[in-house]
Amino acid sequence: MLSRVAENLYWLSRYIERAENTARLVNVNAFLLLDLPPGTAPGWEPLIAITGSQPRYQELYGSGCDERSAVRFLLGDPRNPSSILRCLEAAREACRTVRDILPREIWELLTQLSLYVRENLAAGLSKKGRHAYLREIIEGSELIAGKVISTMMRDESYHFLAIGRNIERADMTTRIIDVRSGSLLPSDTTELRPFEAIQWISVLKSMTAYQMYRRKMQVQVQRSEVLRFLFLDRQFPRSFLRTLDAIGESLAELDKQREIVAYLKGLIAKVETTPVEELRRDDLHAFVDTLQLRLIELHQQIAATYFLPPQVQAQSA
Repeated sequence: MLSRVAENLYWLSRYIERAENTARLVNVNAFLLLDLPPGTAPGWEPLIAITGSQPRYQELYGSGCDERSAVRFLLGDPRNPSSILRCLEAAREACRTVRDILPREIWELLTQLSLYVRENLAAGLSKKGRHAYLREIIEGSELIAGKVISTMMRDESYHFLAIGRNIERADMTTRIIDVRSGSLLPSDTTELRPFEAIQWISVLKSMTAYQMYRRKMQVQVQRSEVLRFLFLDRQFPRSFLRTLDAIGESLAELDKQREIVAYLKGLIAKVETTPVEELRRDDLHAFVDTLQLRLIELHQQIAATYFLPPQVQAQSA
């Protein structure tokens, strides 16, 4: 497979996963703010932090973070490369270059979804139409993923799509845990402790994990068990370890993967041997920072092994 094709498949999948995750976050956050007492939650700023877009947001909107500005920035601001609109446009452009590799239905579904996001943005920015708008994005992204799973041969193309999707998913899982667990409610405020379960339910719902958590853990929602489930459960597809396992399964089907797999096994071992449920807030933050740096290194190793170097891309453009 050509390096350019492999890279476009990889990023196509990452962009769709990023758009879906952002839609989930905005949707859950809107309902969360209705459940918490007025003035106890930081509002919309954590979503900007989760997506890692604080510098760009402050450059465009200043230091304040009201609902309207945050939602516009996350959903449809063309100046934000991580907005849902820009992600789906980037995914569509990547898909256009590999249309002969993918089933035609994937191109058609992605085009429909991208057009829907642009043409109905006004509804998404309104409180009345936001839920239906975001649900369409989530379901459209899931439909594309389902088409990939049910119609593609398990060749190199499929595995680069799977690697991209799972690296993006692993990264978002750590971001959600880090920001939500660290800033949603003050930890030293006694009168807010009854709302702690709501905090952790929102973390689970951000990843559509609430029902699977209740089924698997069979305990009330509490910090230690949620951390254990989202980091270590190998049956839930959005848990950190499961995404790493899935990346390893796809890498095993590719050539030149020995060093990458060795690095991935080291990352898996670090997660397996860390008592995540016992980590205090600062220790959890440091642990998540380490995981995110390791994911960046994993991406760089994949890019160096399978994709064209940036200078070669520029010369061939």
